[in-house]
Amino acid sequence: MIRLLLAEDQGMMRGALALLLDMEHDIEVVAQVGRGDEIVDTALLSRPDVALLDIELPGRSGLDAAADLRDQVPDCRVLILTTFGRPGYLRRAMEAGAAGFLVKDGPVEDLAEAVRQVLRGETVIDPALAAAALSAGPNP
Repeated sequence: MIRLLLAEDQGMMRGALALLLDMEHDIEVVAQVGRGDEIVDTALLSRPDVALLDIELPGRSGLDAAADLRDQVPDCRVLILTTFGRPGYLRRAMEAGAAGFLVKDGPVEDLAEAVRQVLRGETVIDPALAAAALSAGPNP
């Protein structure tokens, strides 16, 4: 069973994602937070395999929290899920140690598969965003 921490500040979105991901046979949402400054402490308590983080969170950004998780909970893989599919965010996420970066408009089946992939050690990046990042040149 994949233990998942979900960090999303919009309560309805967080609840919907948790319900949908919990319906997967191999994923269990073990913790949910609505603030970025709650992520590391919650991860230390719940010991997730994967943390699914939004970028824009009150208290601390998901990107900063990803770097903290890399240092303090190194066994936890990070998958960024955001509305903001920008090449600069993608670069920052990868520098912070994220294993994946997806935009929120994809199907939940793709999200569940991305969780599985990052747990297997793979890197998952939204294809359209990866192409935009390659053509963007220096950090826009």
